[in-house]
Amino acid sequence: MGPVLQGLIRLQSVENRLRAVKGKLARCRRRILFQENQVRTLQSELEAKQEEIKLTRVQADRLELELKDRDGKVARLRAALNVAKSNKEYSAILSELNTAKADNSKVESQILDLMKNIETDEAECKDIQARIAEQKQRLEEVRREGEVQAKEYERQIEQIQVEWDEAARHVPADALQIFKRVADTYDGEALATVEQANESVEAYSCGGCYMGLTAETVNQLMTKDEIIRCGSCTRILVLKTDDL
Repeated sequence: MGPVLQGLIRLQSVENRLRAVKGKLARCRRRILFQENQVRTLQSELEAKQEEIKLTRVQADRLELELKDRDGKVARLRAALNVAKSNKEYSAILSELNTAKADNSKVESQILDLMKNIETDEAECKDIQARIAEQKQRLEEVRREGEVQAKEYERQIEQIQVEWDEAARHVPADALQIFKRVADTYDGEALATVEQANESVEAYSCGGCYMGLTAETVNQLMTKDEIIRCGSCTRILVLKTDDL
């Protein structure tokens, strides 16, 4: 292979290192975002639970007012019972009084259930608040660590980018454009080595997609210094070297 393909091989080696560090930087930032999302999720859960408590209190207050009115009715029925003028009137008032008292008992049970629900929800709120505090502490730790790591990765990226620019300077413009397009398609892997399963048999394949290659293609790579691309995956084909 001539200087063009050798230059692409050197560029691919730097590209691999550059993409690897960029990947580490991206993962570092994603860890911070993940922790931030954890906090936001818990805060949303807390707000929803607090809104639920608020609605339950409104319902309980409404029933308290209703019970107050019902207690007034019971008091009036008791007073009427004392001044009943006949057994029939007495029985009718007593029946209505018993019904009112039974209804009051149901309302009291409903209020009691609602208050128990509020207590349970308030306990859950305290638990969520504790988890939020824990997650915020974890977020700060991850953020501090992430900032240190990010600065180091950014320094490495800047350094490797200089190497990449230098390696790219030795690659012809048209070959460099092809390299960039293919690299963007395959997450940086623009080159693919020619694979030979058995040295005694002229059977070759693309190291990127494993589709078969002709012996003529391999001979061209051995004799010509030009870009030859896999007909299946379009990667730039090169012969195996110590760098790949």
